[in-house]
Order: sequence, then C-alpha cells, then structure tokens
Amino acid sequence: MEGLPFEGKNGERLRFAVLIAVVLLGVFLAVQTIAGLMNMRYIGAGLSATNTINVSGYGESFGVPDIATFTFTVSSEKSTVAAAQEEATTKINAVTAYLKAAGVADKDIKTSDYSVYPQYDYKTEVCVAGSYCGGGKQVLRGYQVRQTTLIKVRDTAKAGDLLSGVGEKGATEVSGLTFTFDDPEKVQNEARDEAIANAKTKADVLAKQLGVHLVRVVSYNDSGSYPQPVYARDAAYGLGAANESTKAVAPEISIGENKVTSNVNITYEIR
Repeated sequence: MEGLPFEGKNGERLRFAVLIAVVLLGVFLAVQTIAGLMNMRYIGAGLSATNTINVSGYGESFGVPDIATFTFTVSSEKSTVAAAQEEATTKINAVTAYLKAAGVADKDIKTSDYSVYPQYDYKTEVCVAGSYCGGGKQVLRGYQVRQTTLIKVRDTAKAGDLLSGVGEKGATEVSGLTFTFDDPEKVQNEARDEAIANAKTKADVLAKQLGVHLVRVVSYNDSGSYPQPVYARDAAYGLGAANESTKAVAPEISIGENKVTSNVNITYEIR
C-alpha cells in the first residue's frame, strides 16, 4: 500500500534515519555504561583513612649568612624646598658614587623613602599687661628633605668599611645592619629534609613494633622556623657627616652562623 510510511523512496529514507538513531542511542548508552563502571573504581576513594599513626620529626641546618643589608639617610634643611633638595641630592650622589666604587651593584642600591617636611619654630607672644595673650604661634623656618636608601652587601667582609664610608660621604644616619641569606629556602629545605627523614624513621620503627605496614601519607604539617636575620647592634648608628680631617674607624662586625630548624607532623595510613 502506497500510504504506508516505510514503503517507497520516502520509506527507505525513513528506515535509514531510524536505523541511525538506534545506532546513536546504542553508542550513547554504551558510553554511559562504561563511564559508570569506571567511576565505580573511585567509590570510597575520598573517605578518610581510619587506621592511622601520627609521628613528628625534627631537623636543623646551619649556615653562614651570605649577605648584609643596612639603610642610610641623608638630610638637608634649607629655607626653600628646592635648596634642600639640591643639597640632599648632592649628598646622596656622593654616597652612591662611593658605594658603586666599592663594588656595590646598581641593583643592590634602592631608595626606600623620600620625604619633604616643613620645619617650624614656635614663637611666644609678648603679653601686655591687662590684655589677652594667645601664648604663641608657629613660624615657618624652612624645609627638610630626607632620603633613605637600602643597601645590600654581597661581600659581607666589606660591611664594616661601608658603614663608616657612607658616614664620611655625608650620610646623617646609618642603621639596621642585618645578616641573612640571599636564598633562605636552601637552608630551610635542608632542615625540612632532615625533619621528614626523622619522621619517616620513627614511622618505620613504630609500624614494625605494632606489626602493621605503612600505606600512604594522609596528612602533613610543617611548623618549621625560617632563618632569622642576625642584627649587628650599635654599628655606626647616627654617624653624621664626618670631619674632613678625621677618618671614621670601621666597626668590627661579627657575622657568626645561623641555625634553622624545622618541625613536621606526618600522619600515615596503616594496614
């Protein structure tokens, strides 16, 4: 019968379309089934381990600081901002030239503060008998320009000479001399490696004593202390500009050695 949907050319096309749809549906169902089976592998994988042991480890590392840092300040006070800036610039240029000639690289000379402050004098009022006296008033005296520079010294043996040298060249204040590591992570990693190895040894011994086996690490915590800088106290603070005829004596600087420690806590799953 011509009216039937699956007869003739139109029917052939319809049958083909239905066949394609059935095939696509089969492929889709197969993919979903495979995905479901694969996901079954992970059922329970995210559950917290119930059988565990916890151990701590300690490690330490020693290192000689390889860099020194300090700051110096130049200041100038004049009746105008321009005059104060000009004098401060002359001083800072002289100190910077000295540092570069002493081997300090451009990248290790960094301006950390630049400020301009008005300076006032307090003038008391002369009180006339029987009249109100306000007490006094502020009178502008001039302007102070201050520039502070942070210096990194890679040759720590030169630190003492540089401290006295910047004072001779016009620095009014020198402070904050510290000794630390250019790459602190290297020393800290050494201490952490020792702490982890210490914890692993403890875990192996404990597992043997308990008659169990270590499976995997389920948690880790690091509470190590990072290397602290060594401060050289009373080393050339507030030097001021040295007298031309007097050469400042370089302070004796002791660098010493820094100890870096690391504390870790590791939890192992056991079976």
